[in-house]
Amino acid sequence: MSRSNERGLGRGLGALIPRATVGLREVPVEAIRPNPWQPRTHFDEQELEELAQSIREHGVLQPVLVSQQPDGSFQLITGERRWRAVQLAGLPTVPELHPLQQAMIDEQAAQCGYCYNGMIVKGAELLSKTPRPTEAQIRTAMDGHLCRCGTYPQILKAIQRAAVMMAETKR
Repeated sequence: MSRSNERGLGRGLGALIPRATVGLREVPVEAIRPNPWQPRTHFDEQELEELAQSIREHGVLQPVLVSQQPDGSFQLITGERRWRAVQLAGLPTVPELHPLQQAMIDEQAAQCGYCYNGMIVKGAELLSKTPRPTEAQIRTAMDGHLCRCGTYPQILKAIQRAAVMMAETKR
């Protein structure tokens, strides 16, 4: 067995925890029901429309969390605002993870979480404007975002991987 195929410490989280064989799926919007215990009762229409426009342009960057019910429907656990915006955007499903989020997982770039949201937003913005960014373009786009845990090289690789994934699926 080659050293790169061995499981254990020093080879990333994937070496310790095998990758799941079942990934996230797209859930039909009409099959999702709001959570009756949702503490938020008012959703600003203008903000929802702004989020819907962002979803039209960039996709859903953070999926909703649902629980499948015995009747086959799905009850929202988190993400009612995103779900409502997806409906306004006219999408038939709530998409699976954005390719950049999947690439961050694949490259083990999301470690401590300090920079994750900023890196996802800036990376997705870069990829929407520059489908095949160079490393220099990625570094420029990420300038000012501090990575405290030292996974900056993996973040760069994740953005490059996401660019390839998006080109392959034309997302």
